[in-house]
Amino acid sequence: LVGSILLHAQENEYKMATEGLYTCTHSPPIKTDRPSTPNRNQGDADQPAIRVGFFQLFRFATCNDVLMMVVGGMCAVLHGSAQPLMLLVFGLLTDTFIEYDIELNELHDVRKECVNNTIQWKRNYTAAGGLMPRTCGLLDIEHEMTNFAFYYVGIAAAVFLLGYFQISLWVTAAARQIQLIRKMYFSKVMRMEIGWFDCTSVGELNTRMSDDINKINDAIADQVSIFLQRFTTFVCGFCIGFVKGWKLTLVIVAASPLIGLAAGLMAMFVARLTGLELQAYAKAGAIADEVLSSIRTVAAFGGEKKEVQRYDKNLISAQRLGIKKGLIMGFFTGYMWLIIFLCYGLGFWYGSSLVVDTEEYTPGTLLQVFFGVLIAAMNLGQASPCLEAFAAGRGAATTIFETIEREPEIDCLSEVGYKLDRVKGDIEFHNVTFHYPSRPEVKILDKLSVPVKSGETTAFVGPSGAGKSTAIQLIQRFYDPKEGMVTLDGHDIRGLNIQWLRSLIGIVEQEPVLFATTITENIRYGRPGVSKEDIIAATKEANAYNFIMDLPQKFDTLVGEGGGQMSGGQKQRIAIARALVRNPRLLLLDMATSALDNESEAIVQEALDKVRKGRTTISIAHRLSTIKNADVIVGFERGRAVEWGKHNELLERKGVYFTLVTLQSQGDEALNEKARQMADNEEEPARLNLSRAGSYRASLRASLRQRSRSQLSNLIPESSVPMVGELGPRAYSVSQADKFTNAIPEDEEEPVEPAPVTRILKYNLPEWPYMVFGSFGAAINGGVNPVYSLLFSQVLATFSVTDPVLQRKEIDGICLFFVMVGVVSFFTQMLQAYAFSKSGELLTRRLRRLGFQAMLGQEIGWFDDHKNSAGALTTRLATDASQVQGATGSQIGMIVNSLTNIGVAIIMSFFFSWKLTLLILCFLPFIALSGGFQAKMLTGFAKQDKQAMETAGQISGEALNNIRTIAGLGKERLFVDTYEAQLDAPYQAALKKAKVYGACYGFSQCVIFLTNSASYRFGGYLVQQEGLHFSLVFRVISAIVTSGTALGRASSYTPDYAKAKISAARFFKLLDRVPLISVYSDKGDKWENFEGNIEFIDCKFTYPTRPDIQVLNGLNVSVKPGQTLAFVGSSGCGKSTSVQLLEKFYDPDQGRVLIDGHDSTRVNVPFLRSKIGIVSQEPILFDCSIEENIKYGDNVRDISINEVISAAKKAQLHDFVMSLPEKYETNVGAQGSQLSRGQKQRIAIARAIIRDPKILLLDEATSALDTESEKTVQGALDKAREGRTCIVIAHRLSTIQNSDIIAVMSRGFVIEKGSHDQLMALKGAYYKLVTTGAPIS
Repeated sequence: LVGSILLHAQENEYKMATEGLYTCTHSPPIKTDRPSTPNRNQGDADQPAIRVGFFQLFRFATCNDVLMMVVGGMCAVLHGSAQPLMLLVFGLLTDTFIEYDIELNELHDVRKECVNNTIQWKRNYTAAGGLMPRTCGLLDIEHEMTNFAFYYVGIAAAVFLLGYFQISLWVTAAARQIQLIRKMYFSKVMRMEIGWFDCTSVGELNTRMSDDINKINDAIADQVSIFLQRFTTFVCGFCIGFVKGWKLTLVIVAASPLIGLAAGLMAMFVARLTGLELQAYAKAGAIADEVLSSIRTVAAFGGEKKEVQRYDKNLISAQRLGIKKGLIMGFFTGYMWLIIFLCYGLGFWYGSSLVVDTEEYTPGTLLQVFFGVLIAAMNLGQASPCLEAFAAGRGAATTIFETIEREPEIDCLSEVGYKLDRVKGDIEFHNVTFHYPSRPEVKILDKLSVPVKSGETTAFVGPSGAGKSTAIQLIQRFYDPKEGMVTLDGHDIRGLNIQWLRSLIGIVEQEPVLFATTITENIRYGRPGVSKEDIIAATKEANAYNFIMDLPQKFDTLVGEGGGQMSGGQKQRIAIARALVRNPRLLLLDMATSALDNESEAIVQEALDKVRKGRTTISIAHRLSTIKNADVIVGFERGRAVEWGKHNELLERKGVYFTLVTLQSQGDEALNEKARQMADNEEEPARLNLSRAGSYRASLRASLRQRSRSQLSNLIPESSVPMVGELGPRAYSVSQADKFTNAIPEDEEEPVEPAPVTRILKYNLPEWPYMVFGSFGAAINGGVNPVYSLLFSQVLATFSVTDPVLQRKEIDGICLFFVMVGVVSFFTQMLQAYAFSKSGELLTRRLRRLGFQAMLGQEIGWFDDHKNSAGALTTRLATDASQVQGATGSQIGMIVNSLTNIGVAIIMSFFFSWKLTLLILCFLPFIALSGGFQAKMLTGFAKQDKQAMETAGQISGEALNNIRTIAGLGKERLFVDTYEAQLDAPYQAALKKAKVYGACYGFSQCVIFLTNSASYRFGGYLVQQEGLHFSLVFRVISAIVTSGTALGRASSYTPDYAKAKISAARFFKLLDRVPLISVYSDKGDKWENFEGNIEFIDCKFTYPTRPDIQVLNGLNVSVKPGQTLAFVGSSGCGKSTSVQLLEKFYDPDQGRVLIDGHDSTRVNVPFLRSKIGIVSQEPILFDCSIEENIKYGDNVRDISINEVISAAKKAQLHDFVMSLPEKYETNVGAQGSQLSRGQKQRIAIARAIIRDPKILLLDEATSALDTESEKTVQGALDKAREGRTCIVIAHRLSTIQNSDIIAVMSRGFVIEKGSHDQLMALKGAYYKLVTTGAPIS
């Protein structure tokens, strides 16, 4: 029988294969191609070329590991031969039953009787001719069955043990090797030179440490033994087939290419269609991405509904392809079933003729051969996924092993190199040329020669990117110069021992890195084994002792991840203490105070002055006040030292230093004046003020990065608002850190309650006819399995029919029936696949549209949250919507299919023999359980591994992110040791897992043998005692067991189903979210004669994503209709924010914005926005023609081309457009990339004009242009302003001098306002700005 089971299992495999294709095609990233060759990198562009042979994966195995793997492998081979062995038993068993049945049939004949254990004619019938003598009465069927039951139990016990050892030995061996690989990899990475880290991102290393090593684990653990087992089964199955009956074997094998062909074709078609479907969706996805990333423009011009339609149009083709794909899948699945059933028909027909006509085979042999071949084919199919795991493992191993083999250029843990006995501390650069390995085209140092005398303080000054920090990194030997050399006391530092050299150096950086432990431990990183007294002494020198003693836990205070619990000044002082505890000969101060506010700066500066005495000190600073008293000041420019001397000498030279100083002092005055005014206005506690300065600086830093176009960026005044130096090589390290901090929260999706299925179905309601038909098809498909077991037992029954003519007729009838079932299932499979793919695709499209519509309806503040970035939202539209299909659509088909399968099987079995059925039902839970077990094992363990690896991952993450600090402190070895200690827990867990996993596997493999032993023994009893026909025993057993596998299959779909419910829940959360500012609603005030009278009354505002930064702080300003108001002020002072409040992108936290006397919170949003036109600094255009972009200005009505042309003329754009070959049809490219800035700006102006707005907002509309285009655009703007209320934000004062009101803003409120002449007369901030001509930002 097992054969029949296997056979079912095999059909399920086909189902699984096709279904697998089916389920994975719903989620965009797909690899349907499953080449069974291990080398799959043709299909995979992103996989690194595989350069690791399979056996090289085991290069780190010890002798013990090899022994374990060999024993495990042998167990696997033995286990693999168990199934075919069972077939031999099964064949004998069938023969026994049939012989018993023939004997019964003979004795039913009234003319025969049993004498002396042979069948004789009764006396009066002798004339009927000769009779082949048959034995009788010798066959005790119960006794025979008991023997067979023992065989089965024996095989089951063997299988359990073999399964256990096969799995647990391999998994244990793999765990040991992986442990070693992890250790070697991490310790090698920690030894790499810094240049290597510049070229490899930390995130990538982190994923490699987790994912890639896990992939290697998958390739060398249980998969290998399972592969061996299946492959052995394949070989043994064919052996049995060919040995027992080669004719039938060849007939069956001849048909199998048809199935293989279908599977191949299906994979190919599905891959192609999925590719096309993804392309079709990619187009819609690109629209979604474009719209979501420029959501402010869409909102400002009220284009939401238009965009939803544009998106929906592009979903149609994706939907069509999806349906087509469903149909093709259905066709091929049906075709496979058809072939399989035809195969059965052919096999039984030919086989029976061999049994009945030529008597070459016994019926048992027929079954052995038939199932031997099927089992072999099925196991070959099941072995192929293992090959995929092997290929993935080899791909992952390529990069890992290459790293393990790579020799670092500067090996920080090596013992070689001199250690000098006495160190004086003279450093000199000789003609050093250098570029960073990550940016070889940029020369950072260019023949730099600088001496640094011992015991003196040398200051490096110069613009950002001049090579100051690089010089310091060369002293620490993070890099080696490309030409020239750096010497310490006349010795080239390349010849010195690295750890020793770095132990001489103390470094304090601009953004000091603290580790997530206590203050004491952080200071102890400076020098191992340092005493408590030394630590206290160092903190006193660093001015840190007092603040530490004020903390509740004093020195045992935890500083938090990256020192996050400390303020900048506190971190800086702990870092100084850490540097001092080393008692360094060289002290390197890299802008050590630039990130601090004035107060902390003074304290830290004082600490630094204390510790500089008697040490060679190199200080980099941008604030000249901090370096005036240095012994030597070296001026850097473009990677060379251009001047050096004392403060006064350099001032006379009028070089780099002089320009820096003069720029700063001018700026100082302006800013101090402003600060004084601020102090008068502000009664807030000082603390708040400081934190605000900090965040203010953060926003400045950001704006600087955006506006680094300004040529003066590296010379900006630097007094109470330190902000330069974010553009040099350090901007790079800062952004790295930012990346890291942002990357953490994104993985933590907030948990959602899975959505109820009823609600998902509600969205699928319009498709109910499809679902009804689909379910009908599925139900018929479900009934096929039980019908098959009925036919199968019927074939066996025919062998015991004694009348040859009748026998032949029955056999032919059954074979025809097989063909019919095949044909029927061909059509129903197609019906099921088509109907459900149609309903599923329609649902996906509907959900995508609704989701997109809901996204566009959210208020702008929602998009500021990084969880809702354009990228994240587009992925959510792509994946969540299609995953919801997992709960409806094909999923319903699967469930109906399994249920009918089980239902029909059980009803049928009870009908034929209720006693036997009850017995087998007792085993059913175990069969289903074992299936579930295996599914669980494959998924569950991965999760546990992940959690176990988390602490180790934190350590590696912290180490790799702060590699520079660790290298500077020479602490690599410490981190490697900590990491290795953390690996122990996951390793122990893996060993425990190996045993559990082995036991589960053994159990799940042996259940079915036990079931058989019990049911055949009981079947024998029923046949003898109750006269049950033997074919019914087979019928009941095979029907129930196949339905058991169907149950298992239904449960294997639950993960997909759960995923679908969670995706749906996330989706519904989006659909149910009520936006704070609703775009789609008709509520709110509208009024007839809109004038454009605007008043801001005491507005306070913070961005929802940055609640700690007060952007507007009591803004009061008003504009009469037709007036022009100009805002000036530095970046981050709230100019653009006030415009966004007016657009109603946000509502103020306190205070009010009045428009014509109506409170903005009560005004109808679309109405208000339809009255406002906006031209921003970087106008966003959509990827369509110029005409469409201009028409975008008004999405409520249809706009004629004449209107477009007149708007273009007003914007001085018409002539330029007419000069283009396609005129107004010209496509502007993604984000307008085909046009120059001035042209984009003018299209944006035309777009604003066509709206005919009452209020015009110009947000730095000309700042990004060159003078020529600026004149043109400015002219267009002046024309557009006529008769409209206008708010202008500008950085160039020339553009706003003729405004009616000029408001100078600082830190969120207006410090002075009036016309140009009034403000000039005031001689305040505005006057200073105009006269010094400084850039305002």
